[in-house]
Amino acid sequence: MQNVCILGSINMDLVLRVDRMVKSGETILSKSFQRISGGKGANQAVAARRLGANVCMVASVGNDENGLELVKVLKKDNIDVSNVNYSDTNPTGMAIITVDDLGNNSIIVVPGANMEINPSYIENLKQVIVSSKILVAQFETPVEATIQAFKIARENGVVTVLNPAPAKNIPEELLELTDIIAPNETEAFELTSIEVKDEESIRKASNKFLEKGVKFVIITLGEKGAAIVDKDKLSIVPAYKVKAIDTTAAGDSFIGALISKLVNSDIVDFNSIENSIKFANKVSSIVVQRAGAQPSLPYLEEVKEVYGEE
Repeated sequence: MQNVCILGSINMDLVLRVDRMVKSGETILSKSFQRISGGKGANQAVAARRLGANVCMVASVGNDENGLELVKVLKKDNIDVSNVNYSDTNPTGMAIITVDDLGNNSIIVVPGANMEINPSYIENLKQVIVSSKILVAQFETPVEATIQAFKIARENGVVTVLNPAPAKNIPEELLELTDIIAPNETEAFELTSIEVKDEESIRKASNKFLEKGVKFVIITLGEKGAAIVDKDKLSIVPAYKVKAIDTTAAGDSFIGALISKLVNSDIVDFNSIENSIKFANKVSSIVVQRAGAQPSLPYLEEVKEVYGEE
């Protein structure tokens, strides 16, 4: 049995390091260029696997050099890639990432083969979802496929986790099928039009999701930590204070760490999610002190070395 099924993107990240972010109409020089394995789905899969979860990846890549290389990387982390589709019509997805000296980043994603995942493809993989404990999805693959996957999960008691990134309008049908939604503060604003800045605004933004059927809302708050909210309670779990050099994989590492901890809980409730967030904050604090997406993701032993046994 796979603990976690991740429906999501696999991209080749083209990472440019710069002194500062480019302005509109301006040309600047990059200090370095790297090709790094990425994609929100793949990043979250690698993060969860390195932290101890058994992970199955449902994704699509191009039948090209990038696709073959990226899947090979996932295999090295012992992720089940038997359900990855190889497209002969679309190239492997890409992300052009600019990172400045302060650790800030801007990202442009070229979806490519990621968009070939459709409801019928998901239906053919029904047993993969049914045999999992947690199903995770983001918005770098078609939302129609996510709805189909979440339907199968809900009908079979599989916990659904939606990371609505990049932010886009969420169909009410998908929210009704979502157990946990986990936007960052920027995405929460884009989705609810409420600026998240204190407990009152966190509650108001979260209620927008809870009223649509979501059971739990997690809003990551950058250096302030993360909030967990349900219809009765709200708690802010503080972040660990570190000097960030690259925040590219911070969100993905948080999701991966969250589910790697949560999958070992007997029940998914407010307390187990809050405890999982504490662990996820530890992992993210390590990740932002390293460069790159997947290369920055720590193994469980590394987390223990920094923060000790739990």
